[in-house]
Amino acid sequence: MADVNMYNAQIEETGFVTISDLFSHDEVEKILQLISEADTSKKTFRKSADLFAIRQFLKEVPGIIELILNDKFKLLIHSLFGSDHFIVKSIYFDKPEHSNWFVSYHQDLTISVDRRVELDGYNKWTVKQNQFAVQPPLDILKNIYTVRIHLDDTDENNGALKVVSGSHLKGIYRPEDIDWSNETEHICNVPKGGIMIMRPLLLHSSTRSINNTKRRVIHIEFCNQELQEELKWVERI
Repeated sequence: MADVNMYNAQIEETGFVTISDLFSHDEVEKILQLISEADTSKKTFRKSADLFAIRQFLKEVPGIIELILNDKFKLLIHSLFGSDHFIVKSIYFDKPEHSNWFVSYHQDLTISVDRRVELDGYNKWTVKQNQFAVQPPLDILKNIYTVRIHLDDTDENNGALKVVSGSHLKGIYRPEDIDWSNETEHICNVPKGGIMIMRPLLLHSSTRSINNTKRRVIHIEFCNQELQEELKWVERI
């Protein structure tokens, strides 16, 4: 329980925590094997020289749920977030060895829903690969946790996240407003089989790979908030 209390305190204060060795190397290899066998012709798959991504990942790769949502993982999630949290989004990211893909500082401000409905507090609608996304009221964003499962050793040389510690406490925080004289940047190195837990409102970025090694990550979001009855979480599990 001491570790759980420490993790919770760090998440609330800084907006993130890293935890090593949640998945064994054998478990990681089984996950990667299932990914390699997936049908990449579907619309939820994106392939380019710089990025391979799978949206609605837990739905699109049969058998992956039982490997990821094992007893150890579920115990940690329930201990940290509470048993009322459910999955609302899942994405697989593969940044290849020679990728020049990078992401500048931003917050994750949208959720995935089943349709477009004009509602107060829901704005900035987009559609990516036939999936609706919208920026919901701030109270919903404040109740989301993101878990990033690392399938490779990840550091500043192959695209580890850089974050602005504590920025999740400032609501909507535009990157152009960052005052670097008062902010602290942290590089989130995570070993293979480890996880990073973060708040979506935490400002974060990702650099290019410079050491010719892969950076494969499974991104899963949890929330305990119900949407207005006209909308549904499209990936709710």
